[in-house]
Amino acid sequence: MLTTVATVLAVLIGVGIIGVGVRLLCAPAEAATGFGIPDTPTADPALRSWLAVKAVRDVVSGLLLLVIILVGTPHVLAWFLLVATGLPVGDALIVLGCNGSRAVGFGVHGVTAAIMLFVSLCLLMA
Repeated sequence: MLTTVATVLAVLIGVGIIGVGVRLLCAPAEAATGFGIPDTPTADPALRSWLAVKAVRDVVSGLLLLVIILVGTPHVLAWFLLVATGLPVGDALIVLGCNGSRAVGFGVHGVTAAIMLFVSLCLLMA
């Protein structure tokens, strides 16, 4: 049962990460604001290019997670999630280091990291 619940949570994480990436590609100004760094100059073509890089990273990360769910074992999924937890931790540190929103830094990125850590530990214990 624990494996099933953790796997469903992992699917939701994967779909969510893909959604974040797609939103960043389609609506970069809104997505950049939602990321938590204030006054991001999204009209700058160079910055829009970097936002697109982040968007692709997010979409591919989510797709990789879904592929591992489909073809991997719970332990492989657990280790992947454990390593991938570094992504939202890094995002939180970036937001907080740029004087961004503490609510987003901790409440979005930090909570995402905590959930990913929890799911990976549940799968490792299964």
